[in-house]
Amino acid sequence: MSKTAILYIRVSTDEQADKGYSLIHQEERLRKYCELHGINVIGLFKDDHSAKTFNRPEFNKLLEFLKKHKKVVDLLLFTKWDRFSRNAGDAYSMINSLDKLGLEPQAIEQPLDLEIPENKIMLAFYLAAPEVENDRRALNVIIGMRRAKRDGRWMGRIPKGYTRARDEKDKPIIVPNEEASFVVKAFKLVARGLYPIDEAWRIMVKEGLMVSKNQFRDLIQNSAYIGKIFLSEYKDEEAQTIVGIHKPLVTEELFNTVQDFINGRRRTLPLKYCKRNDLPLRGFLVCPRCGKNLTGSASKRLFKI
Repeated sequence: MSKTAILYIRVSTDEQADKGYSLIHQEERLRKYCELHGINVIGLFKDDHSAKTFNRPEFNKLLEFLKKHKKVVDLLLFTKWDRFSRNAGDAYSMINSLDKLGLEPQAIEQPLDLEIPENKIMLAFYLAAPEVENDRRALNVIIGMRRAKRDGRWMGRIPKGYTRARDEKDKPIIVPNEEASFVVKAFKLVARGLYPIDEAWRIMVKEGLMVSKNQFRDLIQNSAYIGKIFLSEYKDEEAQTIVGIHKPLVTEELFNTVQDFINGRRRTLPLKYCKRNDLPLRGFLVCPRCGKNLTGSASKRLFKI
């Protein structure tokens, strides 16, 4: 008598682009296996959640199906054990639960006879190996990014006004793009102290700077624009600020003026700043060199005509 099976395939978000883990690839492998071994497939469940726990939408549906159809299914098939779980303790517990429902879980590419006690050692290895590999890959990424930052290279999301490029050594670097002028305008506008931050954001959006309100606040506080890179503390390494190799867009003086305004050390200029009718633009005109507000006064010398 031929056996019956339910197929279970799973791929997490970070595995979507990997053909070897794709849902289509897993399903093809499982159906071909069942065809070669004369196994009747009566169900297919597809998951896209992490295997760290069994609290997965499709796996929960699978369990509900099995509880309603006890002794009908012989096998729960998947390609590898890390598709089933990546937690040894949870995996052993679930295997026992499935056994009570009358079916055997099995990985077609890593078959194990779990009635043999020594095979539980291999099962633990199959469950843990992918997680160890992921942890090692993540650690290598962290180390590599910190090394690049210490060399003055910007890592991570590219700040507005820059684009990714390659330097003469063919290594990654960020360079100013066509949006850089908008970033400079934004800093100069805020530094004038004439408008609250939200109003300055609205003005810059009308100018053509495509950022949200929160992104605008992050932008005018980002030290990348003065050529600085922040390296956070890590293990026994202290946090530090590094001079980047990319071109700054604004001066430190302008940047610090903006930070003073944000932190309340420099207030928005009140409209009553202009007290003289003969100087109506006093406090509203901006010096094109330093970005500071211009004042004015009448001549103290009397001229006879």
